[in-house]
Amino acid sequence: MDSLGYIAIVRLPGAARVFVPALLGRLAFAMVSLVILLAIQDATKSFAVAGAATGAFGVANVIALPRRARLVDRAGQRRALLALSLGFATALVVLAILTATEAASWALVAGSAAVGLFPPPLGASMRVVWSSLTPPGPTRTRAYSLDAVSEESMFTIGPLIGAMLVTTMSPSTALVTTGCIAIIGTVGMTTSAHSRGHGPRVTAAPPSSRPLRRAGFLGVLTAMTAVGVVLGTVEVAATAFADARGSIGSAGTLLAALGAGSVCGGLLYGRREWASSLTRRLLTTVLIMAVLTTVLSPLSTAPTLHIGLFLLGFCIAPALVTGYLLSDHLTTADVRTEASSWINTAVNAGAALAAAGIGLVVDSRTPGTGFLVGGIAAAALLVLAVAVRPRSVDVADRSR
Repeated sequence: MDSLGYIAIVRLPGAARVFVPALLGRLAFAMVSLVILLAIQDATKSFAVAGAATGAFGVANVIALPRRARLVDRAGQRRALLALSLGFATALVVLAILTATEAASWALVAGSAAVGLFPPPLGASMRVVWSSLTPPGPTRTRAYSLDAVSEESMFTIGPLIGAMLVTTMSPSTALVTTGCIAIIGTVGMTTSAHSRGHGPRVTAAPPSSRPLRRAGFLGVLTAMTAVGVVLGTVEVAATAFADARGSIGSAGTLLAALGAGSVCGGLLYGRREWASSLTRRLLTTVLIMAVLTTVLSPLSTAPTLHIGLFLLGFCIAPALVTGYLLSDHLTTADVRTEASSWINTAVNAGAALAAAGIGLVVDSRTPGTGFLVGGIAAAALLVLAVAVRPRSVDVADRSR
């Protein structure tokens, strides 16, 4: 089993049947943020209101994600994910009505926040399925790498599809279509045998099994927050770099370079059998990310920044995969969806905080200063992660 490659993993009995619709559902989540932004800007003619609405969606999503994942662990994938997808689609329909009727700004912001309460955690749920299909070790690392790279691809094409729907149809139609895609993907995933196998929990999980109470888990979350800080920094500073040179459109290619590097890095990471522990791998990868982010600071031409972002991207998927593997190793199976969702929560929180902070920096200074400050902040979080990590926690990739 440990010698399986990417194609063989997808060919595992029933794997494609659950994996493909799960990806379709995640495509909706890759679309939704931009669709909300464009729909509300079209309704209000205000980027300030649209930005506030998108921020409200993001904050609600970050706050509610661990609770949604806990619901999946408790009620089972089929029941919980279907209910959440229906809530997500319903909230999008309500928001579509609000935008079509040009509702008050506060109602649009509140409606966007409501959407953020419901996205079903398909990514975390799919990783639970992968963990049941593969043994610990290289095969599971490859499965998680394949999943991370595929999800990265969804978040590359999702905004393009969302923008196309808004411009060719209408903002309200784009919102409703996003909800429909989420339902179709979720139904496809949860009707598969592997997803149905993760049913309701028979006994309540003891308080000691909660992810945040597990030794070493807080250190992992701190390191993953640093990953989010890098992502938030790059999104703002790269866009400011493009704008400063009168070519805001090139922001898309800069971020695409980062995504392309992540895809390449994730595929290569999953192909190699690693001798080092998962803990050391994560800390080393985050250190490289912090250093590379600061190195981007003096770059002054678009070609060199594209290359720098591509190299930085090489670390993103490996960091995410290692974080997911550590969440598996440090927690018990009955809370695994929640544990995996905390990894996403840490990354999203770090990205949101960095986007806000670096935005202030680039407004008052330069995009290069933004990269520098973001890299230093990520390095500081890495030092904190090392400080809070128990000496006894150094998780090996067990069946290597």
